[in-house]
Amino acid sequence: MSDDTPEGAAALSAAASPPPDPPDPAPAPPTRSLRQRYAAPIAVAIAIGFAAWYGWSRYTADVLPDGIARGNGRIEAVEIDIATRTPGRLKEILVNESDFVNPGQVLAVMDTDQLEANRRQAVAQRERARVAIASARSVVAQREAERAANVAVVAQRKAQVSAVENRLLRSEELAKTGFVSKQALDDDRAAAQSARATVAAAQAQVAASDAAIAAAKAQVVDGESAEAAATAAIDAITADVADATLKAPRAGRVQYIIARPGEVLAGGGRVLNLVDLSDVYMTFFLPTAQAGRLALGAPVRIVLDAAPQYVIPAKVSFVADVAQFTPKTVETEEERQKLMFRVKAQIPPELLRKHIERVKTGLPGVAYVRIDEHAVWPAFLDTGLVQ
Repeated sequence: MSDDTPEGAAALSAAASPPPDPPDPAPAPPTRSLRQRYAAPIAVAIAIGFAAWYGWSRYTADVLPDGIARGNGRIEAVEIDIATRTPGRLKEILVNESDFVNPGQVLAVMDTDQLEANRRQAVAQRERARVAIASARSVVAQREAERAANVAVVAQRKAQVSAVENRLLRSEELAKTGFVSKQALDDDRAAAQSARATVAAAQAQVAASDAAIAAAKAQVVDGESAEAAATAAIDAITADVADATLKAPRAGRVQYIIARPGEVLAGGGRVLNLVDLSDVYMTFFLPTAQAGRLALGAPVRIVLDAAPQYVIPAKVSFVADVAQFTPKTVETEEERQKLMFRVKAQIPPELLRKHIERVKTGLPGVAYVRIDEHAVWPAFLDTGLVQ
Protein backbone atom coordinates (compact mmCIF):
# COMPACT_ATOMS: atom_id res chain seq x y z
CA MET A 1 0.00 0.00 0.00
CA SER A 2 1.41 3.41 -1.01
CA ASP A 3 2.12 6.12 1.52
CA ASP A 4 0.13 8.54 -0.62
CA THR A 5 -3.10 6.91 0.31
CA PRO A 6 -5.20 8.40 3.07
CA GLU A 7 -4.61 5.34 5.22
CA GLY A 8 -0.86 5.71 4.92
CA ALA A 9 -0.96 9.39 5.76
CA ALA A 10 -2.93 8.63 8.91
CA ALA A 11 -0.48 5.97 9.96
CA LEU A 12 2.51 8.30 9.39
CA SER A 13 0.82 11.03 11.35
CA ALA A 14 0.13 8.67 14.27
CA ALA A 15 3.76 7.47 14.23
CA ALA A 16 5.11 10.99 14.26
CA SER A 17 2.95 12.18 17.25
CA PRO A 18 4.19 11.43 20.83
CA PRO A 19 2.46 8.59 22.70
CA PRO A 20 -0.37 9.62 25.07
CA ASP A 21 0.19 9.80 28.90
CA PRO A 22 -0.70 6.60 30.77
CA PRO A 23 -4.00 6.81 32.80
CA ASP A 24 -3.83 7.61 36.53
CA PRO A 25 -3.77 4.52 38.72
CA ALA A 26 -6.92 3.74 40.83
CA PRO A 27 -6.72 4.96 44.47
CA ALA A 28 -5.65 2.24 46.88
CA PRO A 29 -8.27 1.15 49.44
CA PRO A 30 -7.68 2.64 52.92
CA THR A 31 -6.19 0.24 55.42
CA ARG A 32 -8.44 -0.68 58.51
CA SER A 33 -7.15 -0.31 62.05
CA LEU A 34 -6.81 -3.31 64.33
CA ARG A 35 -9.86 -2.22 66.42
CA GLN A 36 -12.02 -2.03 63.28
CA ARG A 37 -10.65 -5.29 61.95
CA TYR A 38 -11.38 -7.30 65.15
CA ALA A 39 -14.47 -5.49 66.48
CA ALA A 40 -16.97 -7.81 64.80
CA PRO A 41 -15.23 -11.05 65.86
CA ILE A 42 -14.93 -9.79 69.43
CA ALA A 43 -18.62 -8.87 69.54
CA VAL A 44 -19.55 -12.29 68.20
CA ALA A 45 -17.34 -13.96 70.78
CA ILE A 46 -18.90 -11.93 73.59
CA ALA A 47 -22.40 -12.81 72.39
CA ILE A 48 -21.51 -16.46 72.18
CA GLY A 49 -20.00 -16.36 75.67
CA PHE A 50 -23.03 -14.62 77.13
CA ALA A 51 -25.34 -17.12 75.44
CA ALA A 52 -23.26 -19.97 76.80
CA TRP A 53 -23.30 -18.49 80.33
CA TYR A 54 -27.03 -17.85 80.16
CA GLY A 55 -27.71 -21.36 78.90
CA TRP A 56 -25.50 -22.86 81.59
CA SER A 57 -27.17 -20.79 84.31
CA ARG A 58 -30.61 -21.75 83.04
CA TYR A 59 -29.58 -25.38 82.90
CA THR A 60 -28.19 -25.37 86.44
CA ALA A 61 -31.31 -23.52 87.65
CA ASP A 62 -33.66 -25.94 85.94
CA VAL A 63 -31.81 -29.04 86.98
CA LEU A 64 -32.45 -28.98 90.72
CA PRO A 65 -31.48 -31.64 93.22
CA ASP A 66 -34.12 -33.85 94.73
CA GLY A 67 -36.01 -32.14 97.53
CA ILE A 68 -35.85 -28.66 95.94
CA ALA A 69 -38.86 -27.29 94.03
CA ARG A 70 -39.36 -24.04 92.20
CA GLY A 71 -42.18 -21.79 91.09
CA ASN A 72 -42.57 -18.45 89.36
CA GLY A 73 -44.15 -15.53 91.16
CA ARG A 74 -44.10 -11.82 91.94
CA ILE A 75 -43.14 -9.83 94.97
CA GLU A 76 -46.29 -8.64 96.73
CA ALA A 77 -47.10 -6.71 99.88
CA VAL A 78 -50.13 -5.98 102.01
CA GLU A 79 -51.98 -2.96 100.64
CA ILE A 80 -53.55 -0.34 102.91
CA ASP A 81 -56.22 2.06 101.69
CA ILE A 82 -55.92 5.46 103.34
CA ALA A 83 -59.53 6.67 103.47
CA THR A 84 -61.63 9.33 105.17
CA ARG A 85 -63.70 8.38 108.21
CA THR A 86 -66.23 11.19 107.72
CA PRO A 87 -67.42 12.92 104.55
CA GLY A 88 -65.72 16.12 103.55
CA ARG A 89 -63.61 17.99 101.02
CA LEU A 90 -60.01 16.96 100.40
CA LYS A 91 -57.87 20.00 101.13
CA GLU A 92 -54.29 18.91 100.47
CA ILE A 93 -52.14 15.88 99.62
CA LEU A 94 -48.62 16.03 101.02
CA VAL A 95 -47.02 13.02 99.30
CA ASN A 96 -46.41 11.79 95.78
CA GLU A 97 -46.66 8.37 94.23
CA SER A 98 -43.71 6.06 95.04
CA ASP A 99 -42.76 8.18 98.08
CA PHE A 100 -41.57 6.26 101.13
CA VAL A 101 -43.46 7.23 104.29
CA ASN A 102 -42.84 6.57 107.98
CA PRO A 103 -45.41 5.70 110.65
CA GLY A 104 -47.36 8.76 111.76
CA GLN A 105 -46.34 10.85 108.77
CA VAL A 106 -49.11 13.17 107.52
CA LEU A 107 -50.25 12.06 104.06
CA ALA A 108 -53.28 14.26 103.36
CA VAL A 109 -55.49 16.84 105.09
CA MET A 110 -59.25 17.26 104.85
CA ASP A 111 -61.08 20.58 105.07
CA THR A 112 -62.23 21.06 108.70
CA ASP A 113 -64.02 24.43 108.54
CA GLN A 114 -67.44 22.83 109.06
CA LEU A 115 -66.14 20.67 111.86
CA GLU A 116 -64.59 23.65 113.61
CA ALA A 117 -67.91 25.53 113.39
CA ASN A 118 -69.71 22.52 114.87
CA ARG A 119 -67.18 22.35 117.66
CA ARG A 120 -67.67 26.02 118.53
CA GLN A 121 -71.42 25.43 118.61
CA ALA A 122 -70.98 22.47 120.94
CA VAL A 123 -68.73 24.53 123.22
CA ALA A 124 -71.42 27.21 123.41
CA GLN A 125 -74.03 24.58 124.25
CA ARG A 126 -71.83 23.26 127.02
CA GLU A 127 -71.44 26.72 128.51
CA ARG A 128 -75.19 27.22 128.31
CA ALA A 129 -75.72 23.92 130.12
CA ARG A 130 -73.30 24.95 132.85
CA VAL A 131 -75.21 28.19 133.39
CA ALA A 132 -78.45 26.22 133.58
CA ILE A 133 -76.90 23.89 136.15
CA ALA A 134 -75.80 26.82 138.32
CA SER A 135 -79.27 28.36 138.13
CA ALA A 136 -80.98 25.05 138.97
CA ARG A 137 -78.70 24.55 141.94
CA SER A 138 -79.63 28.02 143.22
CA VAL A 139 -83.29 27.11 142.94
CA VAL A 140 -82.62 23.88 144.84
CA ALA A 141 -81.00 25.85 147.65
CA GLN A 142 -83.92 28.27 147.70
CA ARG A 143 -86.49 25.47 147.84
CA GLU A 144 -84.59 23.72 150.58
CA ALA A 145 -84.61 26.93 152.64
CA GLU A 146 -88.33 27.29 152.09
CA ARG A 147 -88.85 23.73 153.20
CA ALA A 148 -86.88 24.37 156.38
CA ALA A 149 -89.11 27.36 157.11
CA ASN A 150 -92.21 25.30 156.47
CA VAL A 151 -90.93 22.56 158.76
CA ALA A 152 -90.48 25.19 161.48
CA VAL A 153 -94.03 26.40 160.92
CA VAL A 154 -95.28 22.83 161.27
CA ALA A 155 -93.46 22.53 164.60
CA GLN A 156 -94.99 25.83 165.70
CA ARG A 157 -98.47 24.76 164.69
CA LYS A 158 -98.08 21.44 166.47
CA ALA A 159 -97.08 23.27 169.65
CA GLN A 160 -100.16 25.43 169.31
CA VAL A 161 -102.32 22.34 168.80
CA SER A 162 -100.87 20.78 171.95
CA ALA A 163 -101.68 23.89 173.99
CA VAL A 164 -105.17 24.19 172.60
CA GLU A 165 -105.92 20.50 173.16
CA ASN A 166 -104.74 20.73 176.79
CA ARG A 167 -106.96 23.76 177.27
CA LEU A 168 -109.87 21.85 175.74
CA LEU A 169 -109.36 18.97 178.15
CA ARG A 170 -109.47 21.32 181.12
CA SER A 171 -112.54 23.03 179.77
CA GLU A 172 -114.31 19.71 179.37
CA GLU A 173 -113.52 18.72 182.97
CA LEU A 174 -114.65 22.08 184.30
CA ALA A 175 -117.77 21.99 182.17
CA LYS A 176 -118.84 18.84 184.00
CA THR A 177 -118.83 20.71 187.33
CA GLY A 178 -120.39 23.82 185.83
CA PHE A 179 -117.39 26.11 186.30
CA VAL A 180 -117.07 26.68 182.49
CA SER A 181 -119.94 27.69 180.32
CA LYS A 182 -120.95 25.70 177.34
CA GLN A 183 -119.98 28.60 175.08
CA ALA A 184 -116.44 28.60 176.40
CA LEU A 185 -116.24 24.86 175.83
CA ASP A 186 -117.41 25.29 172.27
CA ASP A 187 -114.83 28.01 171.70
CA ASP A 188 -112.04 25.76 172.98
CA ARG A 189 -113.15 22.94 170.70
CA ALA A 190 -113.16 25.29 167.69
CA ALA A 191 -109.72 26.54 168.61
CA ALA A 192 -108.43 22.97 168.75
CA GLN A 193 -109.83 22.15 165.33
CA SER A 194 -108.38 25.34 163.88
CA ALA A 195 -104.96 24.53 165.33
CA ARG A 196 -105.06 21.05 163.81
CA ALA A 197 -105.96 22.59 160.44
CA THR A 198 -103.00 24.96 160.59
CA VAL A 199 -100.72 22.00 161.25
CA ALA A 200 -102.09 20.23 158.18
CA ALA A 201 -101.60 23.38 156.13
CA ALA A 202 -98.01 23.72 157.33
CA GLN A 203 -97.34 20.06 156.52
CA ALA A 204 -98.77 20.64 153.02
CA GLN A 205 -96.32 23.51 152.60
CA VAL A 206 -93.51 21.16 153.56
CA ALA A 207 -94.71 18.64 150.97
CA ALA A 208 -94.87 21.40 148.34
CA SER A 209 -91.34 22.38 149.26
CA ASP A 210 -90.22 18.78 148.78
CA ALA A 211 -91.81 18.73 145.34
CA ALA A 212 -90.18 22.03 144.44
CA ILE A 213 -86.80 20.72 145.59
CA ALA A 214 -87.23 17.58 143.49
CA ALA A 215 -88.14 19.68 140.45
CA ALA A 216 -85.12 21.93 140.99
CA LYS A 217 -82.84 18.90 141.33
CA ALA A 218 -84.29 17.50 138.12
CA GLN A 219 -83.30 20.73 136.42
CA VAL A 220 -79.79 20.23 137.76
CA VAL A 221 -79.69 16.70 136.37
CA ASP A 222 -81.04 17.94 133.05
CA GLY A 223 -78.38 20.62 132.92
CA GLU A 224 -75.67 18.10 133.78
CA SER A 225 -76.93 15.79 131.04
CA ALA A 226 -76.87 18.67 128.56
CA GLU A 227 -73.33 19.48 129.64
CA ALA A 228 -72.27 15.84 129.25
CA ALA A 229 -73.89 15.69 125.82
CA ALA A 230 -72.15 18.89 124.74
CA THR A 231 -68.83 17.58 126.06
CA ALA A 232 -69.32 14.31 124.18
CA ALA A 233 -70.14 16.26 121.02
CA ILE A 234 -66.96 18.30 121.47
CA ASP A 235 -64.93 15.12 121.93
CA ALA A 236 -66.52 13.54 118.84
CA ILE A 237 -65.88 16.63 116.72
CA THR A 238 -62.33 16.84 118.04
CA ALA A 239 -61.83 13.21 117.01
CA ASP A 240 -63.24 14.00 113.56
CA VAL A 241 -60.86 16.95 113.26
CA ALA A 242 -57.97 14.69 114.23
CA ASP A 243 -59.12 12.07 111.72
CA ALA A 244 -59.24 14.76 109.06
CA THR A 245 -55.44 14.63 109.16
CA LEU A 246 -54.68 11.35 107.39
CA LYS A 247 -51.50 9.74 108.69
CA ALA A 248 -49.53 6.67 107.69
CA PRO A 249 -50.34 3.78 110.04
CA ARG A 250 -46.97 2.15 109.36
CA ALA A 251 -43.91 2.40 107.15
CA GLY A 252 -44.66 1.90 103.49
CA ARG A 253 -44.62 3.28 100.00
CA VAL A 254 -47.32 5.28 98.25
CA GLN A 255 -48.51 3.09 95.40
CA TYR A 256 -51.03 5.40 93.78
CA ILE A 257 -53.15 8.45 94.58
CA ILE A 258 -56.87 8.11 94.01
CA ALA A 259 -58.39 11.49 94.94
CA ARG A 260 -57.19 15.01 94.30
CA PRO A 261 -57.45 18.21 96.34
CA GLY A 262 -60.86 19.84 96.05
CA GLU A 263 -62.82 16.62 95.61
CA VAL A 264 -65.70 15.93 97.99
CA LEU A 265 -65.45 12.43 99.43
CA ALA A 266 -68.04 10.35 101.22
CA GLY A 267 -67.35 8.61 104.47
CA GLY A 268 -64.81 5.89 103.77
CA GLY A 269 -63.74 7.52 100.50
CA ARG A 270 -60.26 6.38 99.46
CA VAL A 271 -57.56 9.02 99.09
CA LEU A 272 -54.46 6.96 98.35
CA ASN A 273 -53.12 3.43 98.47
CA LEU A 274 -50.14 2.42 100.57
CA VAL A 275 -48.12 -0.80 100.45
CA ASP A 276 -46.90 -2.11 103.79
CA LEU A 277 -43.20 -2.78 103.23
CA SER A 278 -42.94 -4.65 106.53
CA ASP A 279 -45.21 -7.42 105.20
CA VAL A 280 -43.72 -8.52 101.86
CA TYR A 281 -44.04 -11.96 100.31
CA MET A 282 -43.99 -13.87 97.04
CA THR A 283 -46.89 -16.01 95.86
CA PHE A 284 -46.13 -18.98 93.62
CA PHE A 285 -47.73 -22.31 92.73
CA LEU A 286 -46.61 -25.91 93.12
CA PRO A 287 -48.14 -29.13 91.77
CA THR A 288 -49.85 -31.66 94.00
CA ALA A 289 -46.85 -33.92 94.49
CA GLN A 290 -44.63 -31.08 95.69
CA ALA A 291 -47.27 -29.13 97.62
CA GLY A 292 -48.18 -32.26 99.54
CA ARG A 293 -44.62 -32.57 100.89
CA LEU A 294 -44.32 -28.89 101.78
CA ALA A 295 -44.42 -27.84 105.43
CA LEU A 296 -45.14 -24.44 106.94
CA GLY A 297 -41.92 -22.69 107.83
CA ALA A 298 -39.93 -24.46 105.13
CA PRO A 299 -37.00 -22.35 103.87
CA VAL A 300 -37.32 -20.55 100.56
CA ARG A 301 -34.81 -18.80 98.32
CA ILE A 302 -36.11 -16.02 96.06
CA VAL A 303 -34.22 -14.83 92.98
CA LEU A 304 -35.62 -11.78 91.22
CA ASP A 305 -35.33 -11.32 87.47
CA ALA A 306 -34.18 -7.74 87.97
CA ALA A 307 -31.34 -8.71 90.33
CA PRO A 308 -30.31 -12.34 89.73
CA GLN A 309 -27.06 -11.82 91.63
CA TYR A 310 -28.96 -11.59 94.93
CA VAL A 311 -30.69 -14.46 96.71
CA ILE A 312 -33.41 -13.43 99.20
CA PRO A 313 -34.19 -15.81 102.07
CA ALA A 314 -37.81 -16.42 103.04
CA LYS A 315 -40.09 -18.97 104.73
CA VAL A 316 -43.30 -20.68 103.71
CA SER A 317 -46.11 -18.93 105.60
CA PHE A 318 -49.14 -20.29 103.75
CA VAL A 319 -50.11 -23.33 101.69
CA ALA A 320 -53.59 -23.35 100.17
CA ASP A 321 -55.84 -26.23 101.13
CA VAL A 322 -57.77 -25.92 97.86
CA ALA A 323 -56.22 -26.22 94.42
CA GLN A 324 -56.26 -23.07 92.32
CA PHE A 325 -56.01 -24.79 88.92
CA THR A 326 -58.46 -27.67 88.68
CA PRO A 327 -59.33 -29.62 85.51
CA LYS A 328 -62.99 -29.96 84.64
CA THR A 329 -62.95 -33.65 85.65
CA VAL A 330 -60.50 -35.08 88.13
CA GLU A 331 -60.79 -38.81 87.73
CA THR A 332 -57.35 -40.20 87.01
CA GLU A 333 -54.13 -39.96 88.97
CA GLU A 334 -52.47 -38.15 86.05
CA GLU A 335 -55.10 -35.42 86.13
CA ARG A 336 -54.81 -35.08 89.89
CA GLN A 337 -51.10 -34.35 89.47
CA LYS A 338 -52.05 -31.28 87.41
CA LEU A 339 -53.66 -29.58 90.39
CA MET A 340 -51.68 -26.49 91.45
CA PHE A 341 -51.67 -25.15 95.00
CA ARG A 342 -50.89 -21.58 96.00
CA VAL A 343 -47.92 -21.07 98.30
CA LYS A 344 -46.83 -17.87 100.00
CA ALA A 345 -43.20 -17.23 100.95
CA GLN A 346 -42.84 -14.56 103.63
CA ILE A 347 -39.70 -12.43 103.71
CA PRO A 348 -38.47 -11.87 107.31
CA PRO A 349 -39.50 -8.45 108.69
CA GLU A 350 -36.05 -7.84 110.17
CA LEU A 351 -34.50 -8.27 106.73
CA LEU A 352 -37.06 -5.89 105.25
CA ARG A 353 -36.25 -3.27 107.88
CA LYS A 354 -32.60 -3.36 106.87
CA HIS A 355 -33.35 -2.80 103.18
CA ILE A 356 -36.74 -1.10 103.39
CA GLU A 357 -35.71 1.77 101.15
CA ARG A 358 -35.01 -0.70 98.32
CA VAL A 359 -38.07 -2.90 98.69
CA LYS A 360 -40.32 -2.80 95.61
CA THR A 361 -43.40 -4.81 94.80
CA GLY A 362 -44.45 -6.30 91.48
CA LEU A 363 -41.00 -7.61 90.57
CA PRO A 364 -41.16 -11.09 88.99
CA GLY A 365 -38.83 -13.85 90.04
CA VAL A 366 -38.42 -17.48 90.98
CA ALA A 367 -38.98 -19.03 94.39
CA TYR A 368 -36.96 -22.13 95.28
CA VAL A 369 -38.37 -24.08 98.21
CA ARG A 370 -36.90 -27.00 100.12
CA ILE A 371 -39.58 -29.68 100.37
CA ASP A 372 -37.15 -32.16 101.93
CA GLU A 373 -35.43 -30.99 105.11
CA HIS A 374 -32.36 -33.06 104.25
CA ALA A 375 -31.92 -31.54 100.78
CA VAL A 376 -28.87 -29.35 100.13
CA TRP A 377 -29.20 -26.00 98.39
CA PRO A 378 -27.44 -25.71 95.02
CA ALA A 379 -24.38 -23.51 94.94
CA PHE A 380 -26.05 -20.78 92.90
CA LEU A 381 -28.65 -20.34 95.67
CA ASP A 382 -26.00 -19.87 98.36
CA THR A 383 -24.04 -17.27 96.42
CA GLY A 384 -25.16 -13.69 97.00
CA LEU A 385 -27.49 -14.57 99.88
CA VAL A 386 -28.87 -11.32 101.31
CA GLN A 387 -28.22 -10.96 105.04
